[in-house]
Amino acid sequence: MKNWRLLMALVCVAGISLAANAQLARIVIPAGTPEDQAIQAITNESDAAKKASMWQEFVDKFKENPQAVAYGNWQLSQINSANGDNAKALEYGDKALAAMPTNFDILVANTGVAQQMKDSAKVIEYATRGGKAYSAIATQPKPAGMDETEFAARITEEKGAAQQAHDFLESSAYNVIAAEKDPKMRLSYIDEYTDAFPDSQFSEQVNAYAIMSVQQMNDTKKLGEFADRALAKNPNSVPTLVLLATAFAEDQNPASATKAATYARKAIELAKTDETGADGPKKLQAGMAHSALGYALMKQNKTAQAITELKTASALVKANPAAYSTVMFRLGYAYTNVKQYADAKRAFEEAAANEGPFQDAAKKNLEQINSAKPGAKRPVKRP
Repeated sequence: MKNWRLLMALVCVAGISLAANAQLARIVIPAGTPEDQAIQAITNESDAAKKASMWQEFVDKFKENPQAVAYGNWQLSQINSANGDNAKALEYGDKALAAMPTNFDILVANTGVAQQMKDSAKVIEYATRGGKAYSAIATQPKPAGMDETEFAARITEEKGAAQQAHDFLESSAYNVIAAEKDPKMRLSYIDEYTDAFPDSQFSEQVNAYAIMSVQQMNDTKKLGEFADRALAKNPNSVPTLVLLATAFAEDQNPASATKAATYARKAIELAKTDETGADGPKKLQAGMAHSALGYALMKQNKTAQAITELKTASALVKANPAAYSTVMFRLGYAYTNVKQYADAKRAFEEAAANEGPFQDAAKKNLEQINSAKPGAKRPVKRP
């Protein structure tokens, strides 16, 4: 598990913060109606306390009109939030949503209040409701009498109007996942997220957090289930393949080494680092795939092949100290297995000289190698 900080850096971005500026497009109060007249009277009221009371009267008076109930409770939510009572604001916000469950303006507002309260579960609730509502736009039935071209244009228009709110909700939910420390809770959020945002711009990052979560939980079965689901959707995602290769290589189940090797080889093929001009991130991903493959081969007692893979990995990741330290530590261990202690020593020296998850272990292994008597077995720390 020491490599997760490095591997997450391959696919993860910093917390996303998008401004939400959704328009009041879905709540319609026709001009001249009693509701509209009441709104004008409330708007003209200068006393804040009286205005809040008037909004409550508005909700009670027009309780048979969902649009009015949603709008009035939304206003009360904003008033309470402005007054610093976010718990009350969320209470009114939920009432507004009860009247109009898929209104993006209210979902965005409630998400913002939940963020201020640091209520991760509520952020996920509102954000995923919004994600599902956005997906439903494309699956709504075509009204009778509307031709296909007009209907397609309507779908495009509705999705465009909701896009900014959708992006805000998607980013808000992703930030909750990225910040969650408990792997079981993180995984539950991920399950909700992937259902609500099936085409998320953060899909690879979310996959990374899911893989990290199941590995932290030491749940090999769930790791396999997630691997099948993630790759069924995007079988050629190099970052996901690298993460899976690493997770299975580090798993204690002997059968996992075979899966690790399969994922690693596919990632290596897709990365195509033999092409001139391959960029740094692609080289790093391929290098970590070679590293995972090398480690898996070691577990299969194929040390000579493992050394070849790890030497390839070392050249690809040398620009990244943490990755290089990891690869060289594994290479040192592989050399030790075949009693090539001079080579092992050089590899451990490289690992110890670069800051990374195995730097301290490499230093200890160097001490053991240097202190061992000629011909004696050098007991070293495993990767």
